[in-house]
Amino acid sequence: MLSQETAKMPPQVSQCHPNVTPLVQLLPLSRGTKKTIVPKKKLIPVLLFLLSGMSILRLLKIFVFTSFSSPPLALPPTHLHKCSSPTPAGFKKASKSQPVSSASDATLTEKEYRLLLNIISARAPCNLLIFGFEPQYLNLSSSINAGGTTVFLEDNPEKLATIKTNHNNTQIYRVEYRTLARDAYKLLKHARQSLGCALHSGSLKKSSCPLALRKLPREVYKQQWDVVVVDGPSGDTPDAPGRMTAIYTASVIARAGNMTDVVVHDVDRMIEKWFAWEFLCDENLVSSKGKLWNFRIASKSNSTEVCPAKTILIEPSIGFNSLITNTLT
Repeated sequence: MLSQETAKMPPQVSQCHPNVTPLVQLLPLSRGTKKTIVPKKKLIPVLLFLLSGMSILRLLKIFVFTSFSSPPLALPPTHLHKCSSPTPAGFKKASKSQPVSSASDATLTEKEYRLLLNIISARAPCNLLIFGFEPQYLNLSSSINAGGTTVFLEDNPEKLATIKTNHNNTQIYRVEYRTLARDAYKLLKHARQSLGCALHSGSLKKSSCPLALRKLPREVYKQQWDVVVVDGPSGDTPDAPGRMTAIYTASVIARAGNMTDVVVHDVDRMIEKWFAWEFLCDENLVSSKGKLWNFRIASKSNSTEVCPAKTILIEPSIGFNSLITNTLT
């Protein structure tokens, strides 16, 4: 029999067993208790389960720690884009190549301006009459027509207050218009039926035609004009004066001279187009660019006929007056 000291000693561990700390500590068996031996095949699944659970717990710990300790991702900087305001009605956007300083001063495109420049340059120094005023026109009088005479006729007091010119050959007059664009059809119909609106040897100041401007500066009636530009008054609303009287007066002035170039702007609008055809005659149209038409009119002081008989008719059934109102509004 074994001694008591030898019986209390733990069993010897085989040298071939790996040096692994047991997960479960086996307590020494007390006397009288049967020794339970667990088979190795049953321990392997238990160990695998415990190791897998520890691995999963460790991964969860790493994930939670990383989520709470990592700094937030930096967002890309927000760029604020300024929205360009729409162009106000009645004004045009000025391109870089346009000879004006701002969009509000623009009235002619670059191609239109070059056409007008060529017309005046071919006649300069000349007598230049302009219905309406825009800042870009000052270059025409100060540089291109420096040796001639330039007269502006403007009805807008706000524009007149901003005009600054020191050229002796340039005169600017304020004029008044008593017509409305909404009455364009009535005025045209009356002009066709009235002998007072036909061409005659009398002066504009004594004319009975409602389209004739009879209160212009005296210089306008006395001078023979080489170039007449119609770019005023305003005609973009039914309550605006419209350019009916300016186009008719320009046609009478042109026929009183030897050979006059009459330039009409904004011919895309109903009034400018129809009154230019009616009193300046389409057979006199020699050049055009964009919304700019150039008519060359010879002297016909002894003729009472404005234009040769036309096949183009304006019938009331078409609603010419309503077309004008719808176009302008």
